[in-house]
Amino acid sequence: MNPKLFDIHSHLNFPDFDDREHVIGEMRAEGIFSIVVGTDKDTSKLAIEIAESATAGENLFASVGLHPTDKENEEFDMSFYRELASHPKVVAIGECGIDLFRRDKSDIERQRNLFIKHIELAVERDKPLMVHCRDAHNEVLEILDSYYLIYGDKLRGNIHFFSGDISIAQKYFNLGFSISFAGVVTFSRDYDEVIRSAPIDKIMIETDSPFVAPAPFRGKRNEPIYVKEVAKKIAEIRGISYEVVAKATTNNALRMFCGGRRI
Repeated sequence: MNPKLFDIHSHLNFPDFDDREHVIGEMRAEGIFSIVVGTDKDTSKLAIEIAESATAGENLFASVGLHPTDKENEEFDMSFYRELASHPKVVAIGECGIDLFRRDKSDIERQRNLFIKHIELAVERDKPLMVHCRDAHNEVLEILDSYYLIYGDKLRGNIHFFSGDISIAQKYFNLGFSISFAGVVTFSRDYDEVIRSAPIDKIMIETDSPFVAPAPFRGKRNEPIYVKEVAKKIAEIRGISYEVVAKATTNNALRMFCGGRRI
């Protein structure tokens, strides 16, 4: 296992990738690893199938969970996700969390209970969380704070597509969580302060493909190989080399999701 870059959050299990095998082949040729993230029963199961396929080789892993808002009518089946989580290719639990974008607080209790079930499964299976948080950092931190008091360092994970400021980031770091940046950092300056200030051992990179392609691919389908553009922009903002960012973020991903391996 010697990845050059690690895209820690992609959705190769979504219908946008009808040429999935070709995309995975390009990733393997460039040494790019990724975690295929499930958002419900079907996509979680498919994430594992993709990750264990011959085409994927050792380059792909899976995360399983139920997104807080994408499938509101789907109940969280603990026994189903517990079985999926036992698969050796599953390295995280989620996509889970709280999403209050264009929503009132009437949905918070359902989302809160759903998030707690993911936390309990993650601790039980000794897996990190893959956390979705949109317009809800206070709510997510409140839940994580309370469960950190119960589970301590057994509770761990990453805040994907981080959207807060450095003070919010520090609160996650204090709980042992990391944050990841996606393609939006290549065309928005809103993330520069956090990128400059965050400890390099606390950050990772992702695409969230097929969404939010980075410059110079805006308007196109995002793909895991475009994670290179995120690494380039982080290097530029921090004033360090691309190679340093690539190695650090890859080692951070390997440490959290792959049992502490390093390159």
